[in-house]
Amino acid sequence: MFSVALIGPDGAGKTTLAARLKQSSAIPIKCLYMGINTEASSHALPTSRLVAFLKRRQNAGSGTYRCGDDSCAAEGNAKRGPGGWLWAVTRLINRVLEEWYRQLLSWSYQIRGYALVYDRHFLYDFTLNGIDGENQPADKRLHRRLLENFYPRPHLTIYLDAPAEVLFARKGEKTLEELERRRQAFLQLGYRAKNFVRIDATRPFDVVYAEVSGLVEQGYRNRQANAGCGLRFRLQRLGKLFD
Repeated sequence: MFSVALIGPDGAGKTTLAARLKQSSAIPIKCLYMGINTEASSHALPTSRLVAFLKRRQNAGSGTYRCGDDSCAAEGNAKRGPGGWLWAVTRLINRVLEEWYRQLLSWSYQIRGYALVYDRHFLYDFTLNGIDGENQPADKRLHRRLLENFYPRPHLTIYLDAPAEVLFARKGEKTLEELERRRQAFLQLGYRAKNFVRIDATRPFDVVYAEVSGLVEQGYRNRQANAGCGLRFRLQRLGKLFD
């Protein structure tokens, strides 16, 4: 079983790389979106689609709509009433169920011999959520702790790095200061993570793809070889019991 997460700011090329890997890699690959935007995912629980729809309606009415995910709108620091807390707890439960649904789906593919390429990863998306100064409420802080302490990590994490100026030129979103702050946050997370590789995403796409593809194929084959050695060792021990 082998999984790799492609992470990085918007404009780094995660989705394009994942699609190219699925199409051209020498190993069997499945791609799975593991980000917080429900609308960008081809696999999501019906309740997640419903939550995203309700949040869009709420944001459209208040004029604060920013994206299709239920966690993206600015909730501010307004004091919640009983209805607000009920909604927050409902979303938290649904988020946890959604994340584990996609993880179970990932494991089902890996058991069948596929390498799983994650476009984004919940752990990094939600850890970065709020770094721009938002004072996060208790449900979001609890959610982050659940992810950090209990959610499975990918076997390999590839961070597609690019300076803020490059990202802004590609997407034209956020300010240079916000983009650089998020870049540094990604790097800080990488210092604490195992099997974290930083890739220079400012190079030509074919060069970046060749490096990423090589890392993914090598990691997959190493896992397959280790699994085979482990199986042979167990069979040998079992055989000795009957000698």
